[in-house]
Amino acid sequence: MSGTETKVAGRPRSAEKEAAILQAALELLASQGYTRMSLSQVAAAAQVSKSTIHLRWKTKADLLTAALAAARMTDAPSPGGDLHTNLVNILKDFAATIERVNGMALIGTCLAEEAHTPELLALLRERTVLPRRALLRDALEQAQQAGQIREDADLEAAVSALLGPFYADYMAGRSGHPRWAVQAVDLVLAGIRVDN
Repeated sequence: MSGTETKVAGRPRSAEKEAAILQAALELLASQGYTRMSLSQVAAAAQVSKSTIHLRWKTKADLLTAALAAARMTDAPSPGGDLHTNLVNILKDFAATIERVNGMALIGTCLAEEAHTPELLALLRERTVLPRRALLRDALEQAQQAGQIREDADLEAAVSALLGPFYADYMAGRSGHPRWAVQAVDLVLAGIRVDN
């Protein structure tokens, strides 16, 4: 029982260590890939013991997706703001996060590992994919409630259509197109906005 009390009391003092571990995990993912990176490497890079990592995260997949979750955008656009601007900002932050953490390589790794490490893809969805989709859907739902978007619009399909161009452009060798987010938003809103 006293051990539990010590752990709880020690957590506030370890915020710097936790940040160092998460940063080290992202850097090693980018340089080593998921399969080659190890918790021992993360511990060495973060200058902590391996047991310090295990106190917070049970598996490598758990640690890695926690690091990705920490890197993603945490603040939703302010309610009542311009829908177009909100959607573009969410998409731009999404692209910046993917580029910062070598996210396309991670997605490929998660898909390749699905048969052997299914929890990796499940955690990636839970901690990064679904929260990002929720930001977009929330912005669309607010606009729908305000009468700006058709009541019969399929918002999940709209979210997929907003995110899709990033992946398609990457696969086609067109990644980094500066206006992709604006063009994606223009295209999707043209199909679901209420006609004036």
